[in-house]
Amino acid sequence: MSSHIPLALSLLQTLASASQYPGGKQQLWTPPSVATTPAAASASAVTATATPPAAPSAPVPVPPNPKRTNTANSAAVAAVSNTSASPPTSTTSSTLCENCQIRPKYSDGTTTHAYCSKSCALQAKLPAQPPGLSASIPKSATCDFCGARPKFFDGQRTHPFCSKGCSKNAAAQNPILKPNAKGSAGICHAPGCQKPAHTNADGTTGSYCSLAHKILGETICLMCKQAAKLAGSHFCSTVCGDDAEKNGPMLLEVPAGHSTFKSVADQFKASWRHTGKSCPPVRRIYKIVATQTTLASYKAYQTKVENAGHFVASGRSPGNENRRWHGTRRECNLGDKGQTQFCASTNCPLCCIIKSSFDISLWGTKTGWGRFGKGIYTSSTSSKSHDYSHNDCSSSFKAILLNKVIVGKGCKLTHDSTSLTAPPTGYDSVLAEKGGSLNYDELVVYTNDAIRPSFLVIYEP
Repeated sequence: MSSHIPLALSLLQTLASASQYPGGKQQLWTPPSVATTPAAASASAVTATATPPAAPSAPVPVPPNPKRTNTANSAAVAAVSNTSASPPTSTTSSTLCENCQIRPKYSDGTTTHAYCSKSCALQAKLPAQPPGLSASIPKSATCDFCGARPKFFDGQRTHPFCSKGCSKNAAAQNPILKPNAKGSAGICHAPGCQKPAHTNADGTTGSYCSLAHKILGETICLMCKQAAKLAGSHFCSTVCGDDAEKNGPMLLEVPAGHSTFKSVADQFKASWRHTGKSCPPVRRIYKIVATQTTLASYKAYQTKVENAGHFVASGRSPGNENRRWHGTRRECNLGDKGQTQFCASTNCPLCCIIKSSFDISLWGTKTGWGRFGKGIYTSSTSSKSHDYSHNDCSSSFKAILLNKVIVGKGCKLTHDSTSLTAPPTGYDSVLAEKGGSLNYDELVVYTNDAIRPSFLVIYEP
């Protein structure tokens, strides 16, 4: 009897095993060292996302530890999910601004816009740059403040910053300084520079810290005073030129040391011809900015005279334009230090001429006659025009105007012709030369559009 007990127990174990594992086969557990190896898991996860799983050649193992199985399965599922659902974090080209390709597109919470900012949106709407301008318009240059977005280009000028925001932030951190006063001993005169000025070989101190700043100081734009002016212009761009004309009439002070200051002051000194009178020093020079309408009528007259006389073909300026002096009366202190606003008086000839140019209808109000008739008189001799400059105000200085005059074809005269109301037939002006009844020259034009005030010069008496 007892000999049959082991056999019975063996049969019972066999039946229990068959009921626990359907199919009658016990499934084997794969060791963790093989199933959970990181490299193997990663490779199998990638394969699983690429191709459907093949049917297993052996039963799926049932590990004895459920907790360990759940943890491993969760890690495997997470690995597969991360691999197939989302690529590594990166910014694709579709999410970047369509203009600068640097910053993400702007989203207002509802719509994702094509550009990162208004600045880039405006730039993208501009016409394509002509091939020849690719080097002169550095649209791709980055903002001087943020260094991330391209500098704003308005179609005519590349600004230092990408937007008004960066411009304001830069101004708050580094306020733009005006050109240093001439009396700022030892400090560079360039705008915003506080470096020591260059010391010359003889021990004297120069005006600038470097050659680059010297050139900038001599050619700086008279409007923004930040960039070098264009050749043949007083401004760095059409933007500054247009802004000046829109705000005209007005005065823009020319910095001492500027090439324009030197040009005007040199002409004043070179044309001082009276013997027995030493040429006084020039203290201030202002560029006169007229309105667009006033300039347009002058340019139209200049074009008309040029088309008739073809002066450019003979090497002269359009319309034979020249600079001539005119002295007049000043009721206010316009031009003195800090005085750039016109007075309200309608009887101040200086302010009236600068604001609205010359008016031939006022001829004779001072002298009552004209040696060459009813015209507007100027001279190439600064000392002659100086004699007509008078102050009806308290000032230590005198004022004189340097004007642009369309000479055209000038008729040379040496004797009085007081009945003239227009130049002789076939001529555009009268050139009254030294000799006869004149000690010094005069230029007379007979239409308002032939002359415009260009510079106000303030000098010591």
